[in-house]
Amino acid sequence: MDKNYKIKEEIGLNEKLVSVQNVEMKIKEKSELCEDLIEFTEKCYVNHNTRHTHLKPRQCSYCGKTFSNNSQIILHMRSHTGERPYQCTHCDKAFSQNSDLKKHTRTHTREKPYRCNHCNKAFSQNSILVGHMRTHTGEKPYHCSQCYKAYTVKSHLTVHMRTHSGDKPYKCKECDKSFYLNSHLVSHTRTHTGDKPYQCSICEKVFARNSHLKLHMRVHTGEKPYQCTLCEKAFTFNSHLTSHMRTHTGEKPYKCNLCDKAFSQNIHLIRHMETHTGVKPFNCSHCDKSFSSNYGLTTHMMAQTGEKPHKCSHCDKAYSVKGNLKVHMRIHSGDKPYQCSHCHKSFTQNSPLILHMRTHTGEKPYQCSHCDKAFSLNGHLIRHMRTHTGEKPYQCSHCDKKFSNHHNLIKHMSTHSVEPIFI
Repeated sequence: MDKNYKIKEEIGLNEKLVSVQNVEMKIKEKSELCEDLIEFTEKCYVNHNTRHTHLKPRQCSYCGKTFSNNSQIILHMRSHTGERPYQCTHCDKAFSQNSDLKKHTRTHTREKPYRCNHCNKAFSQNSILVGHMRTHTGEKPYHCSQCYKAYTVKSHLTVHMRTHSGDKPYKCKECDKSFYLNSHLVSHTRTHTGDKPYQCSICEKVFARNSHLKLHMRVHTGEKPYQCTLCEKAFTFNSHLTSHMRTHTGEKPYKCNLCDKAFSQNIHLIRHMETHTGVKPFNCSHCDKSFSSNYGLTTHMMAQTGEKPHKCSHCDKAYSVKGNLKVHMRIHSGDKPYQCSHCHKSFTQNSPLILHMRTHTGEKPYQCSHCDKAFSLNGHLIRHMRTHTGEKPYQCSHCDKKFSNHHNLIKHMSTHSVEPIFI
């Protein structure tokens, strides 16, 4: 059957009448307004030419927005009606646009058709690939109007702008908390529901966040992507690298507000603060001792039971505390991660480094309360204090003589021995 398509003069084209014998047949003709080839139908001409004329003849009856073609207004109307005609065949989700369904379906099929030609990474959406490409080019086209920051992806700028406006559009239905990002709300909601949808395929541990699962997987794979730039050490987590770097720089950002002490890690500050409060809520079930932290109680309990669960893989030594095993392992590895910034001497532990640093700085923090003398080591102060108190804690087992320090006792003991002791 013949069909007549009348192209109207009102859209900027000469009036024509075209007869098409076969409806399936698609005739293309060059636009009179540009070089594009378009199908020779009234609908195609109207849609194409509104791009040139900028006419938007179709208006939304709900909000008054205008659109250049019918398909645009149909999609827009669904934002008012809530209609979602495109249903996922894998799950219960539905979408207002077919293109959104296609993107979603790739989360099930794992299809990633968009590939980076620099690093061969693949992506499920072209927009994600475009954003990724900027990590290679360094391009950051989205600039914050209130500060110097710029972003590779527009959505990152949108989120950043909320730090200026204070806008937190994602509100929890269970409590009063609100969030900048929907993903933060989703994660937070799981604290109410207890939902942990991300499961480890190796040990079956479950996690509330996918990012936590990814970090956990490194325990199994042994991956250590965070490399120290000053030594050969590498770490599973970025936070561990940050803490480690302070052994090189000597930085101690966590300061006690009750005394002058500072710490390289927040956990050390927390434990220290308990020495000020005097609160010791952790009680030993075997004796009357109590502790300010669970760590202190656990360490004490192992000392009571003699339990030493942390065993060295190179020798027969075992330890009740994991940290002590780590220090011991350095004897085998020869690792000395604590380096002096003045003379480059290295140490297996941080405490010997601190003592060594005083030979450079001349610091003598241990002051005698009886005279003006000061010492770089606490042990030296204790020994000096005996010159004031007259205390002599080291007694000879052969006679009644006593000494203020161990060294003098050893010298004395040689007077009782048949064979001389060489010191």
